[in-house]
Amino acid sequence: MSEREPETSAIPSDDPPVTASGPGRVLIAVYAIFAIGATARALSQIATRFDEAPVPYALSALAAVVYLLATVALAKRGVKWWRVAVAACAFEMIGVLVIGTVSLALPEAFPDATVWSNYGMGYLFIPLVLPVFGLLWLRRTAPRRRG
Repeated sequence: MSEREPETSAIPSDDPPVTASGPGRVLIAVYAIFAIGATARALSQIATRFDEAPVPYALSALAAVVYLLATVALAKRGVKWWRVAVAACAFEMIGVLVIGTVSLALPEAFPDATVWSNYGMGYLFIPLVLPVFGLLWLRRTAPRRRG
C-alpha cells in the first residue's frame, strides 16, 4: 500500500493570489486591449496630425506607454513587478483625473481628445474605472511580509 500525498490545491495557503490569476486575467486582457488601442491611436495622430494638437497627441502616447507597462507588470510575477503595476495604475488614475478635469475646464487646450479626456468618456469611462479595479486587485494580491 502506498500513501497518497495530499494535493497541493487542497492545502490552504497564506500566499496571496498571483496578479495574473482569476480576475487578474480579465484585467490584463482589458489593459492589453487599451494598450493596443492607445498605441495605434497615438501613432496615427502623431504621424498624420501632430501639429494640430501636439499636447493631446503626446498625452495619448503617454497613456499608451502606461497601459503597456500596466499590462506587462500585471502579467509578471514578483514583488518588483507588483510594485511597477501599482505605480502604473496609480499614475493612470492620477492622469485620468487630471486630464479629465483639465479637458473639461479648459476645452480649448484639447482641440482633439485623448484617451483620458473627459475622464475617458469616449471609451465609455473605462479609463476612469480601470485603474480603480487594477488597484483593488493589486491590494488583494499584495505580497505579504514573512516573519
